Amino acid sequence: MRSILLRLFLLVLLVPGTVPAGAAEIFEKSSVVIETAKGGRFRFDVELAQTPGQMAQGMMFRERMAEDAGMLFLMAAEQPVSFWMKNTLIPLDMLFVGADGRIRSIHANAVPRSLASIPSGAPVKAVLEINGGMAARLGIRPGDRVIHAAFK
Repeated sequence: MRSILLRLFLLVLLVPGTVPAGAAEIFEKSSVVIETAKGGRFRFDVELAQTPGQMAQGMMFRERMAEDAGMLFLMAAEQPVSFWMKNTLIPLDMLFVGADGRIRSIHANAVPRSLASIPSGAPVKAVLEINGGMAARLGIRPGDRVIHAAFK
């Protein structure tokens, strides 16, 4: 009986879209480079949020993030998006990125646990979340380029 229950549990975990409530999603890892207009090049090791479950989980419940880390949310197509910080414990900079890899807008220092909507302001292909204040410290601005295979 125990063996049957274990097999059923594993089957549920392996079927897409059936991750039990409260279970952590597994994120593929990648890297991005941000090139600034002033010639800066900054590399970030990122987790990719590509599925609805991964996008819903995002950076929730994390107490810290490495200086050179982040999360890249990849949309199927360019579209207006809106984020919030519910259950997110650390301040984040949100870089809204078009399909061409150009940063369209930046929301700096999103407030942890806030339910306020943070809109992209324009259709975007991706959102890159990095530590709050990092974009200003590195001189990252709208128009700068994010280099990743997801962008043309």
